[in-house]
Amino acid sequence: MPQPKKYASAAARQAAYRSRGEQARQAVLAAKGLPSLPAISSLPGWPRWKAAFAGAEELVAVSLREMQDYFAARSESWQEGERGEEHQEKMASAEAVLEALSDLTA
Repeated sequence: MPQPKKYASAAARQAAYRSRGEQARQAVLAAKGLPSLPAISSLPGWPRWKAAFAGAEELVAVSLREMQDYFAARSESWQEGERGEEHQEKMASAEAVLEALSDLTA
């Protein structure tokens, strides 16, 4: 026996499909804690972008603190050696990224 029709037309079926897709995207954004984009596509989504940059800034800051703790826990000969210098260069790069992100979120 054939299954009863759920939607009156193909257009109604497509509309329901699009609606379910949009609900899934909104659920993903809500899970990440990001506000939704504006309804008018020509408006910039600065609140959303600022929230994303703030999250990235926090992640880089935590990583930088871990790098500094790691460096401080190493011996003085390691700190002054080639690996220590490479590590300090990477920390300087991370600090530059952190500063650039703070400019975006300000």
